[in-house]
Amino acid sequence: MSDRVLVELTGGVLTATLNRPDKRNAIDTAMIDALLACLERADLDGDVRVVTLRGAGSDFCAGMDLHELLASADKSVADNRRAALQFAEIFIRMRRLPKPVVAAVRGRALAGGCGLATACDLVLAAASATFGYPEVQRGFVPAIVMTLLRRTVGEKVAFDLAATGRVLAAPEAGQLGLVSRVFPDAEFDNGVTSVVQSLAAASPTALAFTKQQFYQLDGLSFEEGLRLGADVNAVSRTTPDFRAALQAFLKK
Repeated sequence: MSDRVLVELTGGVLTATLNRPDKRNAIDTAMIDALLACLERADLDGDVRVVTLRGAGSDFCAGMDLHELLASADKSVADNRRAALQFAEIFIRMRRLPKPVVAAVRGRALAGGCGLATACDLVLAAASATFGYPEVQRGFVPAIVMTLLRRTVGEKVAFDLAATGRVLAAPEAGQLGLVSRVFPDAEFDNGVTSVVQSLAAASPTALAFTKQQFYQLDGLSFEEGLRLGADVNAVSRTTPDFRAALQAFLKK
């Protein structure tokens, strides 16, 4: 595993730490490759129950590496498309991974870094954290993350954030739905630990079904969504996790 992303597995929680603190954890090609390798490990390793993504140092991630981005101006459209698709593959694998992915955000989560956070299933933020998509202010477009952003916060808010590039404090990001929970800075680490440990202690089968159904609902009609829910309900009743958990509850 590249030192661009430090990986540690403890108690079912795989913590992936973006490791370029001197560059505010800017995303370069090596980091993209390391994140993809980390997600592959999380998928294949049965000991992994939940993935936590965080940044080394004082920031989560300030976005793409600007020097690498500037160099892309001299490359062909085809080359740049291949690089963009490689970055998009991170979001696809996060979505397909049958285990929760949690962003633990301190400091700045901007541009592609905000996209990484938005792609996670849960976003936990320190109160002093900031979020934003300032690409337009640099003559660029938050193109890859647009799909995630629009689905997360809705059309009007997403356009506001993408077109103005304004940066949000964590409490406002929480109010808009970009952040799941906001913790006071002094309570952030304990808050994150509590959430991820509760996920790690939950039934892996139930969480996998929950995540799969949750994202399959995109694009389904009301009736189709209910039918999907009935299918998941029926199958989940036959799992060993369901039987064991219900029997344990009834014995209380």
